Amino acid sequence: MNVVVGAGVCGLGIGWRLAQAGRAVTVVDRAQAGQGASWAAAGMLAPQVEAEPGEEALLPLMLESQMLWSGFAAELERASGMAIGYRTEGTLVVALDRDDREKLRFRYDYLTSIGRELEWLTGAEARRLEPHLARGVGAAISSPLDHQVDNRAVVAALKAAFLAAGGTLIENAPVEEVLISHGRAHGVRTQGRVIDAERVVIAAGAWSRNLPGLPDEVRPPVRPVKGQMLALQMDKAAPLVSRVLWAPDAYIVPRGDGRLLVGATVEEMGFDTTLTAGGIFELLRAAWETLPGTYDLPLIETWAGLRPASRDDAPILGETAIDGLIMATGHHRNGILLMPVTAQAISRLILDGTAPPSIAPFSLARFAAGREHRVVA
Repeated sequence: MNVVVGAGVCGLGIGWRLAQAGRAVTVVDRAQAGQGASWAAAGMLAPQVEAEPGEEALLPLMLESQMLWSGFAAELERASGMAIGYRTEGTLVVALDRDDREKLRFRYDYLTSIGRELEWLTGAEARRLEPHLARGVGAAISSPLDHQVDNRAVVAALKAAFLAAGGTLIENAPVEEVLISHGRAHGVRTQGRVIDAERVVIAAGAWSRNLPGLPDEVRPPVRPVKGQMLALQMDKAAPLVSRVLWAPDAYIVPRGDGRLLVGATVEEMGFDTTLTAGGIFELLRAAWETLPGTYDLPLIETWAGLRPASRDDAPILGETAIDGLIMATGHHRNGILLMPVTAQAISRLILDGTAPPSIAPFSLARFAAGREHRVVA
């Protein structure tokens, strides 16, 4: 038996891969499956334009996972019988004034210098692709390889596929203790019952650090980073935009059902998910400055999520100093993007005892040794 603590996309993805391989696996979550960061995200698969100076250690893993997404999406849709909204129109990063243009040019030069396949556009060229962009858009970067997926649909599909493959899901069951004795993890206790396991995978997102029973030396340095978001409703037959847009102060993500997602604030507020007037105002302002037509759209939803950020903002993956205890947490803003590679790597580690070289830089041991690579958020 294997136990996965956390039923976000990474926990469900790992569980699905193990169940597919015929292994007994139980996924336990403190709330409803997929209702944390996985539900609150925007589903962008954008390692091309999201790469920052200092992220060189993380970029190969992001690109590897992006390459997996097309096949993973098709397989998941077949297994679940559900569409997950995988879209390939690409991404535009836009500049609204001279300062934005200079920053965008620096970003373009950096990204192309590390081999990213991007195109520099004038404002007029950007508006030919997306006619509803503001007249003030003076330049843009086009990234055809940066895609998106409907993360909420992915959650539902993963849950269905996991259960269909024979996995066991226990929801609304906070882990009361990760059971460790004689240097080995051997299960968890939840709702007063013990679930014995040969391996315990920690995939509890922002709550990973606080799980009872973890010794300090294997307590992952993961903290919550709050993000407020909102959704507007477009005319599904005549959407304002077809691509993901990155504006200077927000990203804008169109969905196939006509929803237009706008996000997200970045706030160090602990586990507080309170929505604020200032946060929602800033998102609406940024959307309006980029797409003036948003002014007349109905506001249909607002929410906040908690990104699980590690000390260097990179994921924590693989074995720990406790035998049988495995980490799959700390994905910060890249949880949806990194889910396929995380599920593949952690399930392989459990199934045949070998970890892919691509996750080697992201073990928990890097913090104890003081070797963490700085990743700019």
